[in-house]
Amino acid sequence: VQLQASGGGLVQAGDSLRLSCAASGRAFSQYALGWFRQAPGREREFVIALSRAGYSTVSADSVKGRFNISRDNANNMVYLQMNSLKPEDTAIYYCAATFRRTAARAMEVFTNGGDGMDYWGKGTLVTVSS
Repeated sequence: VQLQASGGGLVQAGDSLRLSCAASGRAFSQYALGWFRQAPGREREFVIALSRAGYSTVSADSVKGRFNISRDNANNMVYLQMNSLKPEDTAIYYCAATFRRTAARAMEVFTNGGDGMDYWGKGTLVTVSS
């Protein structure tokens, strides 16, 4: 599976932005999908993830209520809808995919910082001005 994120850009605080991640390869629907971000000078951090069936979502406290994730298995796409953006959301955003036998195990890969992640995409830069 190859992943490519897009949709980043420069926005103002309070704006919304939707990131897309296109996947190539087989069995896309079998993977849990999610997003990480890395701000300048900081470590990579987990943002949000969605189970392969689409029933389980986990997100970082910093984005709860503002960010949503969705997937389109027919078109091998995953989306990150970001609302009420803040300057501290400025970062390079990466999509990622992992396969585990259970949704719980898959979500753990995301919430544990991405160690053991199967696939990473190239990032897209989001800059939020104040």
